Amino acid sequence: MGLFGRKKNAPVEDEVDSTPAIAEDEPVTRGPRDRSQVPDQEGRVDLGSIWLRGVQGMELRLEVDDERQKVVGAQLVIGDSQMQVQAYAAPKSSGIWDEIRDEIAQNVATNGGTAEEVEGPLGTELHARMPSRAANGRTVFSPARFVGVDGPRWFFRAVLSGRAAIDEAAAAPFYGLLDHVVVVRGDAPMAPREVLALTLPKNAARTPSDEGSADDEGGPSESHESGEPLSPFERGPEITETR
Repeated sequence: MGLFGRKKNAPVEDEVDSTPAIAEDEPVTRGPRDRSQVPDQEGRVDLGSIWLRGVQGMELRLEVDDERQKVVGAQLVIGDSQMQVQAYAAPKSSGIWDEIRDEIAQNVATNGGTAEEVEGPLGTELHARMPSRAANGRTVFSPARFVGVDGPRWFFRAVLSGRAAIDEAAAAPFYGLLDHVVVVRGDAPMAPREVLALTLPKNAARTPSDEGSADDEGGPSESHESGEPLSPFERGPEITETR
């Protein structure tokens, strides 16, 4: 399975409200952790291969393949910034972020953009300017920040876009969220780079006919609309420049 596949889907939005930024009994570590390193879910949202915490004002948007009823992507949105997250299988012997980073940089350059390696809070990142064609025919560049973490038999990738791609203050809350991510690899044999499956959290497993009832029931607000999952070359909330 390719690292950044595209499938027909409909996004589901689930607002995640306040939870503690850091629990007092947790060690101070940076970046995602393996399931073996945490005793339990500890208030995190269970998305199958990824457990995560929310912060006040954050939205969790899940992209769902309607035909197969499977989650194919997850985005965390805060203000005018967003972060796409996904986990993949990796070899036991070595990490894959170095080679994936090179491949992304080459892909960006081939499409007319630029990418440079920058040392970030979780190690080497790739900061890119993603090109696309505007309606008026001009080339538009959208900033994106690629963050990768090699774990035990898994690789975790996050893509920050919007203001967080270029503004350290806007990016900081997302790094804080990454510090509390848990990756659930499982024991099943998988090919390197195969996507670890995401699932709907129980309180977001609603059908289009349920729309409009969530607020009355006190549950999360959701919407269903057609679209495609975010890829590294697809824009979300962003800051652009033209030439």
